[in-house]
Amino acid sequence: MVGFVLSPGRGGHLAKRGLSVCASGSGNGVAKVPEPRRAEVHRVTGETEVYVSVNVDGTGVCDSQTGIPFLDHMIHQLSSHGLLDIKIEAKGDYHIDDHHTNEDVGISLGMALAKALGDKRGIRRFGHFAAPLDEALVEIVLDFSGRPYLAYGLNIPTERVGTYDTQLVREFYAAVASNAQMTLHIRQLDGINSHHIIEASFKAFARAMRMALEHDSRRLGTVPSSKGVLTDEQALSAQSVKEA
Repeated sequence: MVGFVLSPGRGGHLAKRGLSVCASGSGNGVAKVPEPRRAEVHRVTGETEVYVSVNVDGTGVCDSQTGIPFLDHMIHQLSSHGLLDIKIEAKGDYHIDDHHTNEDVGISLGMALAKALGDKRGIRRFGHFAAPLDEALVEIVLDFSGRPYLAYGLNIPTERVGTYDTQLVREFYAAVASNAQMTLHIRQLDGINSHHIIEASFKAFARAMRMALEHDSRRLGTVPSSKGVLTDEQALSAQSVKEA
């Protein structure tokens, strides 16, 4: 279990298996020009060290250095098509395999998104997009509901793309969904090429997130929920996800 505390920035003192988080853009009330929704996470465990910064209101600037080339390629797709500014620096136990680093990057990215969004005032909340890449077609439907859930429907035909273990795609999405507190449905509608299937899923994920996280001018800064709350602090702490 990794606990977290709010801190003013990346440079705070970190204990082993601890992390620091800073965030902005979650204030109350209505602003004519909303503050940029940004957050940083620095997460350290006995297996990895991961730093992530996210600007939800970015332009698609990406600097991803996870030590896993294919994952970096996919994060660039997420940034470019989602118009998220993302910076990631990761070090892990690559001598074992890429599993821990891949998962912990997903955990840290999800936490950064959750912190950047705060109580989710004014967002559209729901996103839906289907992205093709040649013969591959993948549909993503998501909801920043505060209820982590993953329904994963990719059928990737090969065990590896280059050196990347394709089982890790599921682990990455589970980690992001859990820690961003989102309900995430991924459906593969077509595709036979492993690289195309995975990349189409990341492009669809990016565009669905972009749709969900846009400001809704008609909502006037309110939380998009009939019960008035979308952020579950207990779920953040538990870092758990139900998976179909």
